[in-house]
Amino acid sequence: MKYQLIAAYKLKNNESYLFSSEWLDGESALDMGEEFSHHPKWTEIKCLDENGTSWTIKELNKLLEEVEEEPHDLVIYFDGGFHDETKTSGLGAVIYYRQGKKKYRIRANECFHELESNNEAEYAALFFALSQLEELNVSRQSCEIRGDAKGLLMQLAGEWPCYEKVLNDWLDRIEEKLSLLSLNVTYTPIVRKDNQEAHKLATQSLNGKRIYSKMQLL
Repeated sequence: MKYQLIAAYKLKNNESYLFSSEWLDGESALDMGEEFSHHPKWTEIKCLDENGTSWTIKELNKLLEEVEEEPHDLVIYFDGGFHDETKTSGLGAVIYYRQGKKKYRIRANECFHELESNNEAEYAALFFALSQLEELNVSRQSCEIRGDAKGLLMQLAGEWPCYEKVLNDWLDRIEEKLSLLSLNVTYTPIVRKDNQEAHKLATQSLNGKRIYSKMQLL
């Protein structure tokens, strides 16, 4: 979850000017808020989260202590592949997240035999990635979803329409999963070369190599 620090700065003539920071991670927002609280010219100090909820510095400190051990700062990469001859789909997902003071990466893939196209495999791959978050018991966190399936991401963002029933059904499943996990999501289309991890996992699945790994990075 990102936070915006908001405070009023009081001048000698008692005029006040409102200050608002850029979006910060929780620890940075807390550090800045605590620093401001030591100076009497800074008043009305609070933090606003991405859901529009306002927190005092004391409340934010307690909140961060409670969520410290939950997976947070989530970034998902996903990709889908498809073999026309065998009608087999490969789904790849890479998930980066923090838990406590540590950073982790999950790499996972899956093989499907019931999809109709490479396009549909992309939708299934994102649903598969979100299912991995469900396995982590993720809830009420910020999550950035990155992929080279620009059409899918723009549809989820409400920018582009979807006219195919099969794909619309997948959109419904994805949105239901997002709602179940109560995620605050941002969608970031990327080019293929920046999605190589997920692409490789999808290809390995098509070649019969099943992968699931969790690695501590920091």
